[in-house]
Amino acid sequence: MDLAEQGDGFAAFWQERHLCTLATARPDGPPHLVPVGATVDLATGTARVITSGSSQKARLIGASGASGALVALCQVDGRRWSTLEGRAVLRAEPERVADAERRYAARYKPPRPNPARVVLEITVTRVLGNV
Repeated sequence: MDLAEQGDGFAAFWQERHLCTLATARPDGPPHLVPVGATVDLATGTARVITSGSSQKARLIGASGASGALVALCQVDGRRWSTLEGRAVLRAEPERVADAERRYAARYKPPRPNPARVVLEITVTRVLGNV
Protein backbone atom coordinates (compact mmCIF):
# COMPACT_ATOMS: atom_id res chain seq x y z
CA MET A 1 0.00 0.00 0.00
CA ASP A 2 1.33 3.42 -0.93
CA LEU A 3 0.93 5.36 2.30
CA ALA A 4 2.24 8.55 0.68
CA GLU A 5 -1.13 8.73 -1.12
CA GLN A 6 -2.76 9.39 2.26
CA GLY A 7 -1.55 13.00 2.10
CA ASP A 8 0.64 15.41 3.98
CA GLY A 9 -1.57 15.51 7.09
CA PHE A 10 -1.34 11.75 7.44
CA ALA A 11 2.43 11.81 6.98
CA ALA A 12 2.87 14.57 9.55
CA PHE A 13 0.61 12.82 12.05
CA TRP A 14 2.69 9.64 11.92
CA GLN A 15 5.90 11.66 12.44
CA GLU A 16 4.65 13.55 15.49
CA ARG A 17 5.51 12.08 18.88
CA HIS A 18 2.43 10.09 19.94
CA LEU A 19 1.97 6.93 21.93
CA CYS A 20 0.27 4.21 19.92
CA THR A 21 -1.61 1.00 20.69
CA LEU A 22 -1.05 -2.36 19.05
CA ALA A 23 -3.83 -4.93 18.92
CA THR A 24 -3.06 -8.58 18.30
CA ALA A 25 -5.29 -11.64 18.75
CA ARG A 26 -4.80 -14.24 21.42
CA PRO A 27 -5.11 -17.88 20.30
CA ASP A 28 -8.50 -18.16 22.04
CA GLY A 29 -9.81 -15.03 20.29
CA PRO A 30 -9.79 -12.01 22.64
CA PRO A 31 -7.64 -9.06 21.64
CA HIS A 32 -4.34 -8.27 23.32
CA LEU A 33 -3.98 -4.48 23.29
CA VAL A 34 -0.85 -2.71 24.53
CA PRO A 35 0.75 0.74 24.32
CA VAL A 36 3.75 0.97 22.00
CA GLY A 37 5.98 3.39 20.17
CA ALA A 38 5.77 2.92 16.42
CA THR A 39 7.27 4.26 13.22
CA VAL A 40 5.84 4.33 9.73
CA ASP A 41 7.77 4.15 6.47
CA LEU A 42 5.50 5.79 3.90
CA ALA A 43 7.56 4.64 0.94
CA THR A 44 7.33 0.93 1.74
CA GLY A 45 3.98 0.87 3.57
CA THR A 46 5.66 -0.63 6.61
CA ALA A 47 5.08 0.19 10.27
CA ARG A 48 7.57 -0.98 12.90
CA VAL A 49 7.38 -1.62 16.63
CA ILE A 50 10.46 -2.50 18.69
CA THR A 51 9.96 -4.73 21.70
CA SER A 52 11.55 -7.44 23.77
CA GLY A 53 11.43 -10.88 22.19
CA SER A 54 9.83 -12.23 25.37
CA SER A 55 6.87 -9.82 25.30
CA GLN A 56 3.38 -11.20 24.79
CA LYS A 57 2.94 -9.25 21.54
CA ALA A 58 6.20 -10.66 20.15
CA ARG A 59 5.25 -14.19 21.18
CA LEU A 60 1.79 -13.89 19.59
CA ILE A 61 3.18 -12.55 16.32
CA GLY A 62 6.13 -14.96 16.31
CA ALA A 63 3.76 -17.91 16.73
CA SER A 64 2.01 -16.96 13.49
CA GLY A 65 5.07 -17.93 11.46
CA ALA A 66 6.16 -16.54 8.12
CA SER A 67 2.62 -15.62 7.06
CA GLY A 68 2.34 -13.16 9.92
CA ALA A 69 -0.47 -12.15 12.22
CA LEU A 70 -3.28 -9.71 11.58
CA VAL A 71 -2.82 -6.61 13.74
CA ALA A 72 -4.09 -3.06 14.16
CA LEU A 73 -1.83 -0.15 15.11
CA CYS A 74 -3.58 3.02 16.26
CA GLN A 75 -2.72 6.47 17.51
CA VAL A 76 -4.99 9.24 18.77
CA ASP A 77 -4.50 12.94 19.38
CA GLY A 78 -7.77 14.57 20.36
CA ARG A 79 -10.10 14.40 17.37
CA ARG A 80 -7.30 13.20 15.07
CA TRP A 81 -6.77 9.46 14.88
CA SER A 82 -5.36 6.86 12.54
CA THR A 83 -5.47 3.08 12.52
CA LEU A 84 -3.19 0.99 10.33
CA GLU A 85 -4.27 -2.60 9.74
CA GLY A 86 -2.00 -5.25 8.29
CA ARG A 87 0.12 -8.35 8.78
CA ALA A 88 2.93 -8.33 11.28
CA VAL A 89 5.97 -10.57 11.29
CA LEU A 90 8.67 -10.86 13.91
CA ARG A 91 12.21 -10.03 12.83
CA ALA A 92 15.29 -10.65 14.96
CA GLU A 93 18.03 -10.03 12.37
CA PRO A 94 20.49 -7.52 13.88
CA GLU A 95 20.40 -5.22 10.84
CA ARG A 96 16.58 -5.04 10.90
CA VAL A 97 16.53 -4.39 14.64
CA ALA A 98 19.20 -1.67 14.30
CA ASP A 99 17.23 -0.02 11.48
CA ALA A 100 14.05 -0.04 13.59
CA GLU A 101 15.96 1.40 16.56
CA ARG A 102 17.24 4.28 14.39
CA ARG A 103 13.72 5.01 13.19
CA TYR A 104 12.39 4.87 16.77
CA ALA A 105 15.13 7.24 17.99
CA ALA A 106 14.22 9.74 15.24
CA ARG A 107 10.55 9.82 16.28
CA TYR A 108 10.84 9.39 20.04
CA LYS A 109 14.24 9.08 21.73
CA PRO A 110 17.07 6.54 21.64
CA PRO A 111 15.75 3.27 23.07
CA ARG A 112 17.41 1.76 26.10
CA PRO A 113 19.80 -1.10 25.37
CA ASN A 114 18.06 -4.47 25.12
CA PRO A 115 19.95 -7.48 23.78
CA ALA A 116 16.63 -9.38 23.49
CA ARG A 117 15.06 -6.71 21.25
CA VAL A 118 13.16 -7.70 18.11
CA VAL A 119 11.16 -5.68 15.62
CA LEU A 120 7.58 -6.28 14.61
CA GLU A 121 7.27 -5.32 10.94
CA ILE A 122 3.73 -4.57 9.83
CA THR A 123 2.85 -4.54 6.15
CA VAL A 124 -0.02 -2.07 6.06
CA THR A 125 -3.05 -3.21 4.06
CA ARG A 126 -5.72 -0.77 5.25
CA VAL A 127 -5.83 2.75 6.65
CA LEU A 128 -8.64 4.20 8.72
CA GLY A 129 -8.82 7.54 10.45
CA ASN A 130 -9.43 11.24 10.60
CA VAL A 131 -6.24 13.22 10.09
